[in-house]
Amino acid sequence: MVKIKIDNREIEVAKGSVLMEVIRDMGIEVPSMCYLEDVEHFTSCMVCVVKERKSGKIIPSCSLEAVEGMDIISMDDEVREARKSALELLLSEHVGDCEAPCQVTCPAHMDIPLMNRLLAAGKFHEALVVVKRDIALPSVLGRICPAPCEGACRRKSIDEPVSICLLKRYAGDHDMAADSSWMPDIAVDSGKQVTVIGAGPAGLAAAYHLALKGHRCRVIDRNRVAGGSLCKEVSVEELPAEVLQQEIDHIAAVGVEFSLGSMVDAEQFRKLQESSDAVVVATGKGESGIAQWGLPMHPKGVEADGKTYRVGDSAVFVVGSALKPSKLAIRVLGQGKEAAFSVDQFLREQPVKGEPSLFNSRFGKLVPAEYGEYLKESVEGDRLEPAQKGDGLTAEQVMEEAARCLHCDCRDLQNCRLRLYSDAYGADQRRFKSEVRHLCTKQMQHNEVIYEPSKCIKCGICVRLTAKHKEDFGFTFIGRGFDVVVGIPFNESTAAGLKKVALQVADACPTGAISRKVEPKFTKARAE
Repeated sequence: MVKIKIDNREIEVAKGSVLMEVIRDMGIEVPSMCYLEDVEHFTSCMVCVVKERKSGKIIPSCSLEAVEGMDIISMDDEVREARKSALELLLSEHVGDCEAPCQVTCPAHMDIPLMNRLLAAGKFHEALVVVKRDIALPSVLGRICPAPCEGACRRKSIDEPVSICLLKRYAGDHDMAADSSWMPDIAVDSGKQVTVIGAGPAGLAAAYHLALKGHRCRVIDRNRVAGGSLCKEVSVEELPAEVLQQEIDHIAAVGVEFSLGSMVDAEQFRKLQESSDAVVVATGKGESGIAQWGLPMHPKGVEADGKTYRVGDSAVFVVGSALKPSKLAIRVLGQGKEAAFSVDQFLREQPVKGEPSLFNSRFGKLVPAEYGEYLKESVEGDRLEPAQKGDGLTAEQVMEEAARCLHCDCRDLQNCRLRLYSDAYGADQRRFKSEVRHLCTKQMQHNEVIYEPSKCIKCGICVRLTAKHKEDFGFTFIGRGFDVVVGIPFNESTAAGLKKVALQVADACPTGAISRKVEPKFTKARAE
């Protein structure tokens, strides 16, 4: 046994213990990209560094053994900056998106690629669940949205973008089918009362998402029909009244109450603040009287935090055109969803930070040399359009159109350590970015996994795993210096290189470079 100090705490550990494991056993988090227990190790990523107090040296904790008298600082400003720089160096050669451009561009941040894959497989209920996580009015938006997501679709570079809005519309219309009995999950009743003033798209979205979070929501509107600008500014030919009403009925079904035909003046607003745990102002544009409610104003609307939508330190939150005039229903609907996170945090006495987000790697546009690589996960064919303007797609057309998606998002979106650590340390992907990036390629010869070399950070885990399990070929380092790559020797395929431990290698990969072809089974949909 040897005695060492970690953060001024003296401990006794077995001689030869790996320093990183010792620190982790103390409950202190140490990040690592290249370390894998029970596999021969060599230092690669330098993300696990700590500081030796006596010398002030920054050292890799994954490859050093604990020795008598060690005095280690697990975290300080210098260690944090060293880890951040190490992550930024890894990011400089990592060419891949975390979230697809369509999802990044969608004001509601909907998981469009997952919706597409489920629709392509004919899993319409599952696709509906994905859509309604973020969009309260999919049938409405599928008819009137100007589709900024389609403008960002990478398929647009090859031929035409995927018909995302029509696919979303189909998922929403499926929800309104006579035999549909699906209901979203609703959290346990919090006992908190939220009043939403305004029954337009922003107010409807805020109420819907707050109700799903377990809060009691009442929507007040001076008009006798809910819908706001959707009723006033969109023609019935473009948006039939029954479609809008059915989606509003679905919002009511999750527990949202409506008080329509009710005016709110300054005195009524004061009383609502007193009787409610939180108030969401979503009155839309051109509403009279709001300037007299005692809220701080600027020339375009109410002053509120741009991320949380909160007015100062109050229990009032403002979304939609009451905040700033907007003509896009999808934008104000997205604000309603985002504000629901802030209100929920406020009601649960948590720091009000708004909708959580993670670091998002992005590499820009595809170049022609990459078109064929991305088409490997798609199908050839032109964009499908309805037979007549205003109509939707058939089920068969939906499956065919959804299959045109290029699968731009990462398969390891939720578990990629490079993404999680980059977020935690505030890494800047552009800091060491080179002028010429690596081309994206996809090796898909294996039945169970896909290898995307451009996402590889050369951690060597796959090399060591395949060597340990004595794969005939396995992965190895090819080349020298800055030109080294990880691949199968002798130009063999991944099918030849991974005959024994393909899934184990995919699960151990710290990025999405080697990933499972089949995604985890979707379990939250209604049984067929």
